[in-house]
Formats: sequence, C-alpha cells, structure tokens
Amino acid sequence: MDNREKLTRPDGTPIRILAVDDEASITELLSMALRYEGWEVATAASGNEAVQVAKQFKPDALVLDVMLPDFDGLEVMRRIRAFDPDVPVIFLTAKDTVADRISGLTAGGDDYVTKPFSLEELVARLRGLLRRSGATSVKPESQLVVGDLVLDEDSHEVTRGGDPIQLTTTEFELLRYLMRNPRRVLSKAQILDRVWNYDFGGQANVVELYISYLRKKIDAGRAPMIHTVRGAGYMLKPA
Repeated sequence: MDNREKLTRPDGTPIRILAVDDEASITELLSMALRYEGWEVATAASGNEAVQVAKQFKPDALVLDVMLPDFDGLEVMRRIRAFDPDVPVIFLTAKDTVADRISGLTAGGDDYVTKPFSLEELVARLRGLLRRSGATSVKPESQLVVGDLVLDEDSHEVTRGGDPIQLTTTEFELLRYLMRNPRRVLSKAQILDRVWNYDFGGQANVVELYISYLRKKIDAGRAPMIHTVRGAGYMLKPA
C-alpha cells in the first residue's frame, strides 16, 4: 500500500462506490482499483440495474458510463438522485468534445473522465470528490477500524460508536490482534502465540477468559462483533 491517507466514511466504515458500465472488463478493473483503496464496490451493467443496486447499496459516489444499453447515464443519475439527492457522480465517456463535457456537468455531474482513462487519475478524482462532498473522514494510520469499533495503536484509546472503552493491556493486545484480522477465524493456538507468546498446551482457557472479558466491554448492550466459531476459534466482524 502507498502512504496516502486512508479515507473512510465518518463512522469509520468503508467508502462505498457504485461503478456502472456495460463493459465487464472496465467494471472489473475499477473494482480492483477501488478495493485496493479499502473501499466497498458494487457494479451494474445497465441503467435499470444501477438504480436498483443504488437503492440497496447506498453508495457514497457513482462512477457512471454515459452510454448504457437501456438508458443513458444522465437518466441514471436523475433517477438515483430522486432518492439520494446529494450523491456525487463522475461520468465515464468515450466522447471528448467540449459540448459533451458541458452537457454532462450542467446536467448535474460532478466530474468527467474520458475513455481510455488512467485508473490512478480516476481514483485521485474520486478521492477529491468524496472529500468535497463531506462523505469521508481521514483515518489516521495509527487507527484500526472495524465497523463502529476504533482502536488507536498510538494512544491506546478504544471507542465503539464513539463511546470510550477502558481495556487492560492484555485485553488491548487481544483486541488489536482480532482487529488486524477482521472476518478471519483465529484459533486459540494462534491467539495464544500472538498475544501471550505461549506454545499451545493447556492454556486455551486463558483465551476463553479474555474473550469473555472483551465481550463484556465491546459487545455489552450492542450488536455482537466477537463471534465464536465452534471447533475453530474466534472471529471479529462488523455488527
């Protein structure tokens, strides 16, 4: 990864981008580049599909091809903005005339990229657009964020939904290991090795004990984030 600031939604969850193009090769490339940024990506290959996906996915921005098989990108934007008025839009187009650029922007688009385009340039424009729209916050490199749970590795502060959580040193190290591996099942042996530096053997109850401590502090009164996977270990994932 590069050293650019990581952008997230203000609540710490990943940015969501809807990429719409009838060429699968383009949406695959876009998905790869945007997921590299740590963002969530949904794709659509037609105008009608884009409108339906947007209702469910609730994107923070659209990357929208002007020419689609059913109706054009301007109409897609109008229909999506009927229920999401402020969503920013970057148009993709094969046309490169001044008139086409002006028509896209005067119709309410926020930016315009001509095919063939540079993925780096498109991502840079999206980052700028997201900042200007207020859809993002910058995640300091010292922070681990999973859902509404935030752990600062420098200050050792932990919050969930903005509420501070006091942890002991061992609880903090256990949570840090879980948060560095979100959605991954971690065995008791792995946790012992990484958090306690023990070889596995008779100490599994220590892991169970500290998982229970963490649950009381992290999950109490909230949707659970720490899950037991029977016979396999534990997993942390957004509620």
